[in-house]
Amino acid sequence: MKICVLPGDGIGPEITAEAVRVLEALQTDGLKFEMETALLGGCGVDATGNPYPEATSKLAREADAVLLGAVGGPQWDTLPREQRPERGLLGIRKELGLFANLRPAILYPELANASTLKPEVVAGLDILIVRELTGDIYFGQPRGIEVRDGQRYGFNTMHYTESEIRRIGRVAFEAARKRSKKVCSVDKMNVLETTQLWRDVMNELAPEYPDVELTHMLVDNAAMQLVRNPKQFDVMVTGNMFGDILSDEASMLTGSIGMLPSASLDENNKGLFEPCHGSAPDIAGKGVANPLATILSAAMMLRYTFSREEAAARIENAVKKVLAQGYRTGDIFEPGMKRVGTKEMGDAVLAAM
Repeated sequence: MKICVLPGDGIGPEITAEAVRVLEALQTDGLKFEMETALLGGCGVDATGNPYPEATSKLAREADAVLLGAVGGPQWDTLPREQRPERGLLGIRKELGLFANLRPAILYPELANASTLKPEVVAGLDILIVRELTGDIYFGQPRGIEVRDGQRYGFNTMHYTESEIRRIGRVAFEAARKRSKKVCSVDKMNVLETTQLWRDVMNELAPEYPDVELTHMLVDNAAMQLVRNPKQFDVMVTGNMFGDILSDEASMLTGSIGMLPSASLDENNKGLFEPCHGSAPDIAGKGVANPLATILSAAMMLRYTFSREEAAARIENAVKKVLAQGYRTGDIFEPGMKRVGTKEMGDAVLAAM
């Protein structure tokens, strides 16, 4: 099983190192990983002038899966747009055809008090957000900033083909079949023609999944409902921009974005696996970042790309055990718990395994 490891920027190298340690520990059970590290993001710009260097592209294409830390930081914000770290992330998603982003938002019982919502509102929360990742306004052309009639004019283009909508819809319906058999499709069809097409295609797809209930919700209402009554949702499916916003909102219901993994998959379940959070440059190098989202992303990699359910569950159960034992990094710390750093949390997970 060949894994391309991309530590990235900020806290990325620290948290990725702990996930790699967990994968290495599994090799004692007979799993064999070949892991090779490469540059992506700001570190790629510093070394090669390119946020997605050709050597990284080659390694990513040849690997079975990609494990990513995080990219970005203020030191690169003034660079031309094509050189910014985020362009590397968009580039690898596009090149590998990673169209389906799966973001589970699960509230562990031990972290109920860490959520900003009342425990009774979020207790037992388990949502899966399925976000389309390679289309929409993030990739649409034409785009740019021009001078028109003597003033600057910015423009972007939102578009989807029905085949793009249909394939992400299938991912959501198939996922719902393994859960509570409910899909909520999120759009803005009352204003945007692109998302009218989205709703039309989802309705056309629904009869193929008679065992799954399909509902629709406008994105502004969905954002409100996520904080009013989040447990009404099971699987949510939406486009690239709406999914970016809603998945970050859902992540905070769980107490910390530092707890949430994600998977970005192609049509054959080859994927890029990364925590939902960013590079957190303010705490980079201090050894205090929460590595659990990255460790849980490694578990998702074992489940979705390598079909190693037992190994994935072993990692997830170890994380649950560590939380039950009271270990907490700063982002999820509360009085009475054991405050630990990045490596100490990794040690605890390894011990629990």
